[in-house]
Amino acid sequence: MSATWGYTNENGPQNWSKLFPQASGHRQSPVNIESLKTQRGSQLTDAKPLNWKYVPENTKSLVNPGYCWRVDVDGNGSELSGGPLGDNLYKLEQFHCHWGCSDGQGSEHTVDGLSYSGELHLVHWNTTKYPSFGEAAKHPDGLAVLGVFFKAGAFHPEVEKVTKLLQFILHKGDRITLPDACDPGKMLPKSSSYWTYEGSLTTPPCSESVIWIVFKEPVEISHGQLDAMRNLNCYDVKDECPCDNLKGKVINNFRPPLPLGNRQLLEYGH
Repeated sequence: MSATWGYTNENGPQNWSKLFPQASGHRQSPVNIESLKTQRGSQLTDAKPLNWKYVPENTKSLVNPGYCWRVDVDGNGSELSGGPLGDNLYKLEQFHCHWGCSDGQGSEHTVDGLSYSGELHLVHWNTTKYPSFGEAAKHPDGLAVLGVFFKAGAFHPEVEKVTKLLQFILHKGDRITLPDACDPGKMLPKSSSYWTYEGSLTTPPCSESVIWIVFKEPVEISHGQLDAMRNLNCYDVKDECPCDNLKGKVINNFRPPLPLGNRQLLEYGH
């Protein structure tokens, strides 16, 4: 019995819309960012700068949901505001990553057709307007996701707080408590220049409720840190390894870019 969705030839992104109708909508993510076609929106130039604040002690647990690694967070004390979010306050819910089978692919968004080795997503929800994450995910301005490109290079000490523990969550459903406070703010690039557009979750149900903020500057993590991610399994420890084209591994867990259509892609910063 294969999972209802995943990244194999049988249950991959090309088939998601059969089970999740929103996946064939007109506000889907990711997209290819064509840098020469982005617009410098006056509303962004005049907007408050993007601001974020995280509480490292509130990063709670690391889980393997079968398609990535994910860190679940107690969002109390965290804040994301400004930029395209206006005066709304968004709270961190979780952060997770997407990656490829090799260093030349793995990111969900692409820039002028170029893929990075991975993409980190910090998922927030609008606490100003909505009472819960689940309710926020039903609305066009309910969620805000910070996207960070990972490229193979220097070892990253903060990312290591996650990758050194992946050996303990090798199978779907495995979960451990994080022994050390982990600051997702330290995983963001030094430059706060970004692209922003209105899109969706990149995994089912692909809800069209995300304001995307994708940082321009990639962050380096080591080849070994990427390899630790590629060692995760997409199946439960009690199950047999599925004989699929990915050999049961969590690799190439990225959705290919979808048409931008008539949406605006705005840039902020240099």
